[in-house]
Amino acid sequence: MPTIATSVPRAGWAWVTARLMGEVGIPVITSNRINTPEVAEDLLANGAADMVSMARPFLADAEFVKKAAEGRARTIAPCIACNQACLDHTFSGKLTSCLVNPRACHETELEIAPAETPKRIAVVGAGPAGLSAAITAAERGHKVVLFDRAEVIGGQLNMARVIPGKEEFHGLVDWFGVMVAEAGVEVRLGREAGPDDLAGFDEVIIATGVIPRDPGIPGQDGPNVLSYVDVLRGKAKVGRRVAVVGAGGIGFDVSEFLVHEGESPTENLPLWRAEWGVGDPAEVRGGLAPQGPQPEPPARAVTLLQRKAERPGKRLGKTTGWIHRAALRMKGVEMVSGVNYERIDADGLHVSFGEARENPRLIGADTIVLCAGQLSARSLADALAAEGVPCHVIGGADVAAELDAKRAIDQGTRLAATL
Repeated sequence: MPTIATSVPRAGWAWVTARLMGEVGIPVITSNRINTPEVAEDLLANGAADMVSMARPFLADAEFVKKAAEGRARTIAPCIACNQACLDHTFSGKLTSCLVNPRACHETELEIAPAETPKRIAVVGAGPAGLSAAITAAERGHKVVLFDRAEVIGGQLNMARVIPGKEEFHGLVDWFGVMVAEAGVEVRLGREAGPDDLAGFDEVIIATGVIPRDPGIPGQDGPNVLSYVDVLRGKAKVGRRVAVVGAGGIGFDVSEFLVHEGESPTENLPLWRAEWGVGDPAEVRGGLAPQGPQPEPPARAVTLLQRKAERPGKRLGKTTGWIHRAALRMKGVEMVSGVNYERIDADGLHVSFGEARENPRLIGADTIVLCAGQLSARSLADALAAEGVPCHVIGGADVAAELDAKRAIDQGTRLAATL
């Protein structure tokens, strides 16, 4: 069962240490999914433990304690419990770091020093790459203007934050907003920046993100077909039987979104414990509920499909991929690999298998959701290049790869450190 991943409720195990308070003669320390001073203080005030233990939050922000003591908790970079750059790196033989703080364990290599010559810098795109670049550049003393055609910052993070189990992304977007203001970045939202808007800047950074890739399935222009953007951002109406095209990270997220309705288990500890079969160790051996996991019934019947002839979700995070796969299995999601997408009609999605396109099958569905990858949104970068205007391209606009926030934040920070 999950213990420290982002889908685990905050302080989700403190109820166990609370049982020991007053029963033992040594200090009791509680741990796991405690990532803000407020959560830690609440545990101590309520008598759940004598001390609170944290690890990953200090990778996210080495000044956690100092900022908390100074009343600057809003500026603490939040650990979102993603494990992508800490545990996944550790168990892959790589140097540990942090998705929200690329300087973690790279402090002597990635230095953020005051700029020798302050510049006027334009950043187009307020997703994770653009935000990290804008904040870092402004902290170094540059005058930074951040453009985005959306009315809010966050970019693709605003889709991640609506997925049940990814509520920590709310805090990440909020923190970016605080740091943009703290650094003095000028923000111009709700406008599409063009070459004319970028004239006169010393440096231009393009972080315009990605657009959904067109899978080219006959019939995909039908009324029963939606993109993941329609579902996660547009709140489009989705039927009760759904075929999800593409089993990468986005396909898994969309499937998770579709099988849940009502309160997220991550926001409701008793619901989460029932979902994963976590019992009371005072009553059941090992704290394992004898009836096993008891998830809520799925809100929809979902079939998740992919072209690759490999296990769906194989390329998800090393320490969290199993959680996503198990969660969908518990919700009855059927996962199908090695398919050819033949056509879409009113009955659903028609597929076949193998190079010979054998064993035709109809995936009966009221709605088909396309999650078939992304392409870099490079139109502005290309327009600037055509006019001979040099620019730096980062994030999804540089490489469209499964909405990789870890790479985007690292790239934005490293670029801004050099300007």
